[in-house]
Amino acid sequence: MKDLTEGNEGKLIFQFAVPMLLGNVFHQLYNIVDSVIVGKFLGKEALAAVGASFPIIYAVIALVIGIGSGASVVISQYFGAKDYDKVKRAADTINIFLLFAGIFISIVGILSSEWLFTLLQLPEELMPQAKTYLNIYLAGMVTFFGFNGTASILRGIGDSKTPLYYLIISTIFNIVFDLLFVLVFKWGIAGAAWATVLAQAGAFATAVIHLNRTHYIFGFHIRGMKFDKELFKESIRIGLPSGFQQTFVALGMMALMGIVNTFGTNVIAAYTAASRIDSLASMPAMNFAAALAGFVGQNIGAKRFDRVKRGLIATLKMSLAICVIMTIFIIIEGEWLMGIFTADSQVVEIGHRYLVIVSVFYIFYSTMFIFGGVLRGAGATLIPMFISLFSLWIIRIPLAYSLSSVMGEDGIWWAIPIAWFSGMVGSMIYYRFGNWKNKGVGRAKHSGLDVVEVE
Repeated sequence: MKDLTEGNEGKLIFQFAVPMLLGNVFHQLYNIVDSVIVGKFLGKEALAAVGASFPIIYAVIALVIGIGSGASVVISQYFGAKDYDKVKRAADTINIFLLFAGIFISIVGILSSEWLFTLLQLPEELMPQAKTYLNIYLAGMVTFFGFNGTASILRGIGDSKTPLYYLIISTIFNIVFDLLFVLVFKWGIAGAAWATVLAQAGAFATAVIHLNRTHYIFGFHIRGMKFDKELFKESIRIGLPSGFQQTFVALGMMALMGIVNTFGTNVIAAYTAASRIDSLASMPAMNFAAALAGFVGQNIGAKRFDRVKRGLIATLKMSLAICVIMTIFIIIEGEWLMGIFTADSQVVEIGHRYLVIVSVFYIFYSTMFIFGGVLRGAGATLIPMFISLFSLWIIRIPLAYSLSSVMGEDGIWWAIPIAWFSGMVGSMIYYRFGNWKNKGVGRAKHSGLDVVEVE
């Protein structure tokens, strides 16, 4: 358990963010390893099939993950207020919700998979492999949600290291299973999917064992779990806007994938590989924002409003410095990075152009997420939801459609940073002028919390 209400703000946020960052990097390696092995040994068609599955996977889990993030904020604020009974009840409530949500999503997703691929205009030659990969992945949703719920509880009480350790072990097993199932057993794309599912199940099981042994009061005990309607309503109040935001983002990814699919297998494969690289590059911003949200949640719960401003400034400096380094590296080594996934020169060239276009604007993306982290930690998620929807559905998707008709696939890539810029501006305006300071679980009035002036 980590108390974020005392000590140097920047140091605390950095120490909290790094384990989450490493954990999410390893979590991303699930998809990256699948894509590398599939692309290298099964061909660009299989790589494209894996990439076509990802927006659908994200879409079916987005709402639930958003609600889970709301529960994490509730846990962090009650933990900051030292109300451990409510921390326990909130943990039980989110675990019960995620269990039933995982079962429901597995069933509905599998039954709908072919219809969804048809809706996204996936080329017919990719349909069998894409459907196989997606259905197996969806079958493991219970353990996927279970691990994310357990990790959210641990992060809410200030422990971001434990999820990292089990993700590292799980990722190693995923690599081993991928090589075994694809290269030795010759299971094809199904082998890559089963490797991911089994590795996720292992991460969930080991995290539960650790939580039960070291934090028994907050542990995962099926027999003694109780569902608290009031705390669930509080989690819904905070998490539902984020859930809707993530859902509409996911639907936007599906719409974008529908546009990409019209350009054929080479562009789909290039987008799959390049977006895997892009997802790693975006991890620092996302995890510094998540750490800042936990920091803000605890400090608002403890009524330490003066620390919120200092935490924001420190996080902006750290995140932006890392962002510049990532941009330079990707621009210089983009072709080599694409070559890890495929030897097809056309796919490499298309993916490299994507990386060059979007990486220059990572600063927009980073700043947008950092300001969003403050707002989420304070429990103010409704307006950020509308900001996100505006940048995605009013800016990104229409621009991708219109620019791609003139510039080809490059038009899709240019729409991405333009949308980031609009989201960044909207988040900064709401932080500066919005009534986000009084949205916490206790509705505590702020005292001395001034807005930060960004130079």
